[in-house]
Amino acid sequence: MRAVIYARYSSDNQREASIDDQIEVCRRYAEREGWDVSEVYQDRAISGSSAMRPGYQNLLIDAEAKKFDIILCEALDRIGRRLADVADLHDRLTFLGIKLVAVNVGEITPIHTAVIGMMAQHYVKDLGEKTKRGQLGRALKGKLPGGKAYGYDVLPADADGAGHRRINPTEAAIVQRIFEDYASGKSPRVIARTLNTEGIAGPEGRPWGDTTIRGQVDRGTGILNNTLYIGQLSWNRCSYVKDPRTGKRVARVNPRQDWEIVEVPDLRLIDDELWDAVKTRQNETTHTMSRDDAGNALNRVHRRQFLLSGLLTCGICGGGYTIVGKDRYGCATRRIKGTCDNERTIKRQEIEARVLDGLKQRLVTSDLVETFVSAFHEEINRLSAEQSGTRTAKEKELGKITRDLDRLVNAITAGVDPLTLKDRFTKLEARKADLETTLAAPEPHAVRLHPNLPKLYAEKVAGLETALNDPAIMSEAAEILRSMIDRIELHPRSNAPGLDALIYGDLAQILGICDDEGQIQEHPAVVAAGCQLSVVAG
Repeated sequence: MRAVIYARYSSDNQREASIDDQIEVCRRYAEREGWDVSEVYQDRAISGSSAMRPGYQNLLIDAEAKKFDIILCEALDRIGRRLADVADLHDRLTFLGIKLVAVNVGEITPIHTAVIGMMAQHYVKDLGEKTKRGQLGRALKGKLPGGKAYGYDVLPADADGAGHRRINPTEAAIVQRIFEDYASGKSPRVIARTLNTEGIAGPEGRPWGDTTIRGQVDRGTGILNNTLYIGQLSWNRCSYVKDPRTGKRVARVNPRQDWEIVEVPDLRLIDDELWDAVKTRQNETTHTMSRDDAGNALNRVHRRQFLLSGLLTCGICGGGYTIVGKDRYGCATRRIKGTCDNERTIKRQEIEARVLDGLKQRLVTSDLVETFVSAFHEEINRLSAEQSGTRTAKEKELGKITRDLDRLVNAITAGVDPLTLKDRFTKLEARKADLETTLAAPEPHAVRLHPNLPKLYAEKVAGLETALNDPAIMSEAAEILRSMIDRIELHPRSNAPGLDALIYGDLAQILGICDDEGQIQEHPAVVAAGCQLSVVAG
């Protein structure tokens, strides 16, 4: 039996060595059962309350491919702590004919799934409530239940517990300066750039950003919204709910009556007059930004999307290139933080034209296609040889299983008690059905590459370029064009003005626009042979 191990620990209350302990326990169990462990899947410091875990997702993918017969774990709560996730996994594995086994209880049945899964989910909920109750107790005593806030030092825990803070004079002076600069009219972006230019480290030693300073008013985040600076500890302003689809925490602002406000005058850094001045300017700025020239409310959700939005990156710092003026792209890191030396900008229309020209004229050349075709054929030959050997082995196994089943039938006919052969008979039948399904599947279809692929490709891109000017289909054409590009790096030219644009794309995806039936991207040989490529545009 082919077995795999899944191990996980969460950062809440376990340690790194927990993974190794789980794997060792599972290996010993598999050894006693005579199972062959072929793979170990693991997730380190990740909560089991979400299924969006890299190791777990890889496990699911390989299960669908039937790469093993048994999944082994130390306990069912290692698989997950949501009843819905555990039940869904059990149903899926049952359909695939894969067993789920926990060292502490043995093979998992629907009863185990219901009872243990419910207990695991209750544990997570109960732990969250206990944690929140403990935080409330600390907040009411004027102790910070969360992490370190900029401007303060964390003091060691005493007989009264942890959460004590002390003003850090150096950081407190920076906080005072930020408030004064903002109240005097400076923007968070200018303040951040000035601090970075002067070499003043931000929270946790990171560079300053405008979001670090302005934060979100309703959630109380950011330097300008931290009520601790006026001697008030605000707790429970937000609740964090985990999205079951993505596993990411989503912040939700709690009703004002649920907030806990505790006076901590010893931690005050800002006087009320300065705080009020900042709040007044924030309100005025918010109103101005959310209105057009006529005073009408703007819908800022529908921001203008350009052809290359999200694809341009700075070749110096790796940050994004974004619109920094009217139709001009510039390095966002330099603009926001001032920590990048790349000061060159480029007109939107120029870079779009250069990228289109690069895609059309330079990206797919005869030499490049020849290299791709060579790699494609090599991969076809390798896959054919591999599949031929695998198919032969499966055909031999199927023949042996058929003979074994015939012998079992003969034994029953000769008078052997059928009940004693039931398990063996069931397993052979299941494996036979598996093999027959695999052998009946059609082999990968042949893909013939167009003999004049570069010319055909250029014509397709030219068609997309024309479509970009047609309002009826420009959105669809833009999406097709964007799908061909992974990223575009903009590098300042060393001995000349301007920027070099290096386009990175996936050849399989790019050649796919020449293939109306989608064969190129889907064929396994192309998946293996399809290479990343790049070209300088303009």
